[in-house]
Amino acid sequence: MTTPRTLRRATAAVLALALASAAPVAHAQAPAGPATAVATPATTPATTPATAPAAGSAPAAARQTAATGLLLPEPTGKAAAGRSTLHLVDRSRQDLWVPERARELMVDVFYPARSTPRPPAPYADPREARLLLEDIEVRDEALVRRLGATRAHSVVRARPQPGKHPLVLLSPGFGAPRFTLTTLAEDLASRGYVVALVDHAYESSGTVFPGGRVLTCVACRKAETQEDMRKATVNRAQDLSFVLDRLTGPRPAWPHASLIDRERVGAAGHSLGGAAAASVMAYDDRVRAGVNMDGTFGDPVPERGLGGRPFMLLGTGDAAHQPEGEDVTWDAAWRNLDGWKRWLAVTGTHHFTFSDLPALFEQLRLPYPGTQPTIRADRAIGLVRTYTAAFFDLHLRGTHRPVLDGPTAENPEVRFHHHDR
Repeated sequence: MTTPRTLRRATAAVLALALASAAPVAHAQAPAGPATAVATPATTPATTPATAPAAGSAPAAARQTAATGLLLPEPTGKAAAGRSTLHLVDRSRQDLWVPERARELMVDVFYPARSTPRPPAPYADPREARLLLEDIEVRDEALVRRLGATRAHSVVRARPQPGKHPLVLLSPGFGAPRFTLTTLAEDLASRGYVVALVDHAYESSGTVFPGGRVLTCVACRKAETQEDMRKATVNRAQDLSFVLDRLTGPRPAWPHASLIDRERVGAAGHSLGGAAAASVMAYDDRVRAGVNMDGTFGDPVPERGLGGRPFMLLGTGDAAHQPEGEDVTWDAAWRNLDGWKRWLAVTGTHHFTFSDLPALFEQLRLPYPGTQPTIRADRAIGLVRTYTAAFFDLHLRGTHRPVLDGPTAENPEVRFHHHDR
């Protein structure tokens, strides 16, 4: 594992999964049997109301304290975004990285909400913000304070909008905390989706769990081989399936679970999280559609396909994710996908473009590792939101979105590869 897209501790950005371009390994199916769990309300500062006006009730700039927090792109949908935070424990599984512990997850559930005077939630716990920046070798206290003071647009305990809404399971990149996909999660919620954004224990730069525990990236030290990353991908798929159990099964962990339409469930993610979206579809047929954002398929799409269910590849326009490119797992996945499919490449992007990091890096004036992207942060985030939402609108709502039909003049950066289905 020695290529630029191997698993490594990034020196100028958060850790990312990018496996070497090795031949696909055999698909390992994970049983999706019953499990027991403990769900407790989160008590970390990420669920504590901030002191700014509520999302939807004031301009973004007015929600930031002068010279402190960063400005995140506002959601583009018609609804406000609500947020709940859950701590889930799967007592039927040992943690892959710390076997003496049961598998634990922190989950932010975003949902379409009514406008509310309550203030928006913090973007990240200050401890998580510090650890993310330390992980990329940034120790400037002013930058740490700015990231820690940043506010999101979602509101804790906001009243949900009535009705049944599709559910999207969302998983971040390897080494990245869940808050790095907040802008996508909030946008989907504003468009009428329930979104479960998952933090996987011991796989992020730092995540605060109940009791003040801060779990850091044990996996970043232990995962060294392609087989390790196959196991990590399957393990995340099990995590996503477990979250689905706890949101839609008997005695659900979330008090607003009745909002979820159990027949309309999708999965998406960045890097390892994107690979996990395909992996969970391979053994859990409740998940009807998936998106991989620039992630190597550590657990290959099986030769039998995904039962005709739709899947989209959304990646960089560089040599890694071109057809017959450096990451051969994308070509293998494309061959095995047996339903509606798209392979989209966005010119001028970087591996981290498919997360919140463009907005953070731009405002904190931090460089990317390796080649610098040429696409603006707001444009990158807008394209990820547009194409991800269009995909789920089409396949979970049955709403035709012409942007998926082929190249458009409005989005010249987006190239369609293998546009044959």
